[in-house]
Amino acid sequence: MPNPKIDAIDRKILALLQQDAHTTMEKLAAEVGLSPSPCARRVRNLEAAGVIKRYVAVVDQDKVGLPVSVFASIKLERQREDELDRFARAIAHWPEIVECYLMTGQRDYLLRIVVKDLPAYEVFLKRTLTRLDGVASIESSFALSQLKHAQALPIE
Repeated sequence: MPNPKIDAIDRKILALLQQDAHTTMEKLAAEVGLSPSPCARRVRNLEAAGVIKRYVAVVDQDKVGLPVSVFASIKLERQREDELDRFARAIAHWPEIVECYLMTGQRDYLLRIVVKDLPAYEVFLKRTLTRLDGVASIESSFALSQLKHAQALPIE
């Protein structure tokens, strides 16, 4: 589907929903200067167009016992389409991997993995990542602290 046309009111709706997706339609409508019905219609259109993908609760990883973030750079033996697809299918089933990017440069993938501690990462590494066919190398970096983690896109 082509990118939908998003006007200034849609952008304001998106910015407000990124701050608080739990807001009422009445409050959202008042903030953007519409009545609730047209505002709700705009939100439904943004959802139908895939601009709004889903609504989630942002959970504090420290408070649920997963304080360690590991960034793993993966290099595959070959960069053929079937091997890239196989890697993508495999990692989709591992909840420890919360982000994955296909990269340019020296490495093929950058993963963010969350675990409770270093021994848990060692187990994950040995039982999952190193057992994947086609992986040539894995380079892990551990985050010491998180200075910024934004969920909201800078919609103007």
